[in-house]
Amino acid sequence: MGKRNSQRKNAATFDSDDDTLSSCSTSMSDVTQVQETEEVNDEGSSLDKYLDALYEKRGSTRENALSGLVDAFLDHLQIQFAENNCITLQHQLINSVKRGSIVEASLASHALGLVAITIGCGDNAHEIVEESTPHLALALKSGSEPRKRSSVLDCLAIITFVGGNDCEETQKVMQIMWQLIHPKSGSNVAVASKPTSAVLAVAVSAWSFLLTTIDGSKINSNNWQEYISYLSILLDKEDRSIRIAAGEAIALIFEIGSLEKFDGEVKNCIDGSTTEGNNSRGGFAHVEALKGKILSQVRNLCSEAGGKGLAKKDLNTQRNLFREVLTFIETGYFPETSIKIQNVGELKISTWTQSIQLNFLKRVLGRGFQKHMQENELLHDVFGFTPKKKNPFGTEVRLNSNEKRIFRSPNSAVSKARTQSLNKQRMLAQGRNNGHYASVVTNEED
Repeated sequence: MGKRNSQRKNAATFDSDDDTLSSCSTSMSDVTQVQETEEVNDEGSSLDKYLDALYEKRGSTRENALSGLVDAFLDHLQIQFAENNCITLQHQLINSVKRGSIVEASLASHALGLVAITIGCGDNAHEIVEESTPHLALALKSGSEPRKRSSVLDCLAIITFVGGNDCEETQKVMQIMWQLIHPKSGSNVAVASKPTSAVLAVAVSAWSFLLTTIDGSKINSNNWQEYISYLSILLDKEDRSIRIAAGEAIALIFEIGSLEKFDGEVKNCIDGSTTEGNNSRGGFAHVEALKGKILSQVRNLCSEAGGKGLAKKDLNTQRNLFREVLTFIETGYFPETSIKIQNVGELKISTWTQSIQLNFLKRVLGRGFQKHMQENELLHDVFGFTPKKKNPFGTEVRLNSNEKRIFRSPNSAVSKARTQSLNKQRMLAQGRNNGHYASVVTNEED
């Protein structure tokens, strides 16, 4: 704790050519840093009490402690506490998921995801994935309560996104989710009950979130055909949240070029041999028909008429989303947007990959999204975001070495390999937005 407090005090010194401005800025910052240090000391004591309370027998006591932990992880970047107590937190939170009430299991799932986001990529995060996934998968399959299922899905997505070491590991978790989305695809897996519409929408969102980290070429063509076909079915579901989640997933699949890859493989198979070609021509025709069907569905959802009792806001959200999807499929264009991150700059979003990651993380972090975007290096690396800082007079200043440590996780060196992979996927996606999706329109018109 002493080292962390020292970092906070040293961070008050600004680099500036103007001695007067620097002195004033430093003086004001010293006051702020002292206040923050006192808050951290008080909060550290509370966090230890919350952790101790997870061992209590009374369920309501554990629920209150979990609620306090969630609030603390949302309001501040609790790096030191999370790293010092990572194994203990993991074990106790999983125990709450396995044995606790619906409320306790949901809070514990949320807390475990926040621990992963806080510690960033590295050995601790990977251990969370290895140790927790079997228990979370069992909770997902054996339970039926919507709140618990949704929380477990979010947790699975977050811990795998942060701690998954390779494509194979991530795909195993995606398959767990897909078996809930499309139960028939897992013939040997028993699902306790059919998911509600809300849970199904969360499952598709979580699955898409993990898909943003996958190289499409690593996924088997047969799996792609199943994914795309069933997502097309979901576009016709009555629940609007399911249609929106499926629409985003389909846009992502087009962005990473997976539908074109599958189409190209079938064409190559047709050209490769007469025997295989006879079998593959039907597959090629199916892919082309599926493209046309999806395009028609997207066009219809762009202009769907509102019905009695339907929220106008939700209808407008759907129309706007599918207009963007249609434009993207036809032209490869994604409308760049930006979000203001308080005091440190603007976050620009220019791909479906980034958009899906942003929406998912905003939902999971809630009110904590701004705080984590300001200080959490994992999120900086994911979005390629460099925070800026202004002094009390509104003038932008360059962070010195001490201040940079405030904005960086101790796991930064370990996280590079993982986050560089995420950034590579984003750049590849941007490179694909050059209009080659227009072939889908041409094929349909032909």
